[in-house]
Amino acid sequence: MSEEQNNISKERIIAVLQSIYDYEIPIDIYELGLIYDIKIIDKVDVKIIMTLTSPNCPVANYLLVEVKRKIQDLGGVRNVEIDLTFDPPWNPSMLSEAARLKLDTL
Repeated sequence: MSEEQNNISKERIIAVLQSIYDYEIPIDIYELGLIYDIKIIDKVDVKIIMTLTSPNCPVANYLLVEVKRKIQDLGGVRNVEIDLTFDPPWNPSMLSEAARLKLDTL
């Protein structure tokens, strides 16, 4: 395993998450506030705790598969576990400042 592959960081994971968009809202899932926690375990396993804007989100399966696939594609990641939670439920106050600004211009 190369140095690059063994260098899993929250910053690299966040960059990947910022490339995944909810189709209903033109903002990435990280800026939407859907990611509650990112854990790197033993330098090779990643655990994501996330939510959706609604329990009935029509793109839920797509988002979960995309998060797992894109993080798994980072070099050096052995396993990706996603815990989907609705506690606390998502609400607009979880939007980042950048996301709020973008929504205000739409």
